[in-house]
Amino acid sequence: MSDDARLATRRLRLKLALEDLREMKGFGTELVTLIIPPDRQVSDARGMLQNEHGQAANIKSKSTRKNVQGAIESAISTLSRYKTPGENGLAIFVGAIIVGNNKTRMVNIVIEEPPQPLISFRYRCDSRFELTQLEEMLIDKKSYGLFVIDRAEAAYGIATGKRIHVQEHLVSNIMGKHRQGGQSAQRFERLIEEAAHNFFKRATEHASDYWLPHLENIQAIIVGGPGATKDFVVKNEYFHHEIQKKLAKTHFDVGYSNDSGVRELVENAGQLMGEIELDAERQIMNAFLQELIRTHPKATYGERMIRQALEQGAVDKLLVSEGLRGNRVTLECGTCKTQQIRNLRRDDELPACEVTSCDGTGDGMKELASVSIIDDLSVEAEKCNSEVVYISVDTEEGAQLMQGFGGLAAILRYPIM
Repeated sequence: MSDDARLATRRLRLKLALEDLREMKGFGTELVTLIIPPDRQVSDARGMLQNEHGQAANIKSKSTRKNVQGAIESAISTLSRYKTPGENGLAIFVGAIIVGNNKTRMVNIVIEEPPQPLISFRYRCDSRFELTQLEEMLIDKKSYGLFVIDRAEAAYGIATGKRIHVQEHLVSNIMGKHRQGGQSAQRFERLIEEAAHNFFKRATEHASDYWLPHLENIQAIIVGGPGATKDFVVKNEYFHHEIQKKLAKTHFDVGYSNDSGVRELVENAGQLMGEIELDAERQIMNAFLQELIRTHPKATYGERMIRQALEQGAVDKLLVSEGLRGNRVTLECGTCKTQQIRNLRRDDELPACEVTSCDGTGDGMKELASVSIIDDLSVEAEKCNSEVVYISVDTEEGAQLMQGFGGLAAILRYPIM
C-alpha cells in the first residue's frame, strides 16, 4: 500500500471511530480515556492504570465503582497486547455507555494507528471520552486560493474543506468614460491605465501577502472575473512569483468581483478543485459495473461474498463506500463463555447468546473487541495485497455503490463461483 493510500485509510478509520465516540455517554464519570504518545512506555501506562484501579475502590457508588474498575481492567487487558505504542501512539476508549432504557453496554475501542503522532499522555475518567487530540488530526489543511477581479473591484480569500473565507473586498475608483478630446483625451487615458495598473498591483499584492503564509497547504489558486481583466492580470504576472506558480491554468467567468463573485467562483470551479479524486472514482465504478454484466464477471458485491473472495485471495480492488457504517464486534457470553462475532451499530443492544443450551441473556454478553466493518475489511484486503479504494457518496456513482450494492463491491482477479 502506498503512503498516500495508507494515510487515507488511517484518516477514514479515525473519522469513523470519532463518529461513534462523539455520541457515547456514560452515567457519571465511568468512561475511561487513555492516550499514549509514541515516546511513552506502555509499561508506565499499565502501572498507572493498576494504581487507578486501586484508587477506584474508594468510589462510594457501587455501580460507578463496578463500571470504573471494569473499564480499567479492560484497558489493562488491552494494553497487554502491545509492547510499544507504535510510531504515532495509541488511544484506548473503554467504559459502560448508555444504550437506552437505562441500560449500559461496555465498549472497548482502540485507535492504534492514528494519521499523525499523538502529542501528550492523557488519562481521564468522565461521562464522555476525551477526543481533542484526535479531532485536530481531521482538520482539513488542504485549501484553495480564490481571486476575482475586474477594473472596478476585486476580492480574494481561501476555501478550506467546506468553508469559504473572503478576506478582503477592494474597490478601484478608476475613472470611467470622459468627454475630453485631443491631448486631454490621451492624458486621461494614461491616467486611467495608470490607475488600473496601480489597482491591479494593489489587489494582487494584498492577496499574495495573505496566501504566502499558507502556501504549503494551498493546492491551487483559482482566478475568475466577469471580463478579460482576469486574463490580463495573470498574463502580465502581477502576482508574487511564488503565487504565480500555483495559479490554475483555467480561469472562470463569474458575474461579480466581490464576495458574491468569490462564492460563485467556488461553484464554477468545484470540478477543478476535486476533479482528480472524482474522476478516479467514476472510472473505477464504471469498470466495476461493466464487469458485473459479463457472463462470467470478475466482480462481486455484498459483505458475505466479498469476505469469501478475500479468503480466496481473489480480490484485486476492494471498493468501499465512505458512507458504510457498523462495527465487527467480538462478544463473549458471561454464562457459557462462548465467543461470537456480530455486526452491530453502537446504539444496538447486545444480542442474547446463540448457544441453545445456554440460559444467559443479552445482559450477560461482554464486548471483547470492536472494529469498524470498513477497518476490518481493509485489513483483510491488505493481507492479500488487494487495493482498497474509498468511494465518496458525493457522486452519482458513489451513491449507487452505497444504495444499490450496500456500500461494498470488488473487482476480482478471476471469476468465483
